[in-house]
Amino acid sequence: MSHRILVRADDLGYSEGVNCGLAKSVKDGIIRSVGVMTNMPAVTHGLTLLKGVPVCYGQHTNICVGRPLTDPACIPSLCQPNGELKPSRAYREAAKRGEDFVVLDEVILEIEAQYQRFVELIGGEPHYFEGHAVASDNFFKGLQIVAERHGLDYLGFSPLGPVKFRNTMLYTSMDSMQPGYDPFESLKQAARKDYGPDGCAMFVCHPGYLDDFILKTSSLTVPRTQEVAMAIAPETKAWLAENDVQVITYDDLT
Repeated sequence: MSHRILVRADDLGYSEGVNCGLAKSVKDGIIRSVGVMTNMPAVTHGLTLLKGVPVCYGQHTNICVGRPLTDPACIPSLCQPNGELKPSRAYREAAKRGEDFVVLDEVILEIEAQYQRFVELIGGEPHYFEGHAVASDNFFKGLQIVAERHGLDYLGFSPLGPVKFRNTMLYTSMDSMQPGYDPFESLKQAARKDYGPDGCAMFVCHPGYLDDFILKTSSLTVPRTQEVAMAIAPETKAWLAENDVQVITYDDLT
């Protein structure tokens, strides 16, 4: 087959349970690219679990869970009255009405704050720069503006087709919310596709274990544990080796 696939795990820092499952997926599994939620209290816990492990870290910018790094009074369009970020549900409901309540100047403040926190935590620039998907065009505009400001490699989002990262077209596979989801089958399906020398499959997953916080704040639960199991399974590693599929990171893309 001789294909390559970029396997990415999002949400480091979401909760300690998520961190534990995600760290196991890196240490014992096939995950090498990890998106960091720098505004979350558990982010230092997650990074500590991976200390000394070679990881391609990206900024997984988050505006829909936890508290912002910016003073909520300065970004009222993003926050609830209690100072926490508006949940993803609010974005979905607004999108159904054809609305985008995010104020561009405000979201830029929070994106910038999360970027600065990333540099402080990691000690360097993000290897890729993207956003925890919510239904807001202004959010994605803000990400692109901040990325250009700092010369970062921005990874856009498109529900309709591939996205360009540097000079490579990435074809996203993210099936975790689909009924009957089987991470191993989804990975194999993505890896089998040949996108040519200028394209690559990008398998996005959210491995993690479950704790009280994730159960209360996320609609994505059991598939997280299934993705940990897939990432560390000997069968997964054997299939990739037998079919000559190379797992790469964003650092491998030119």
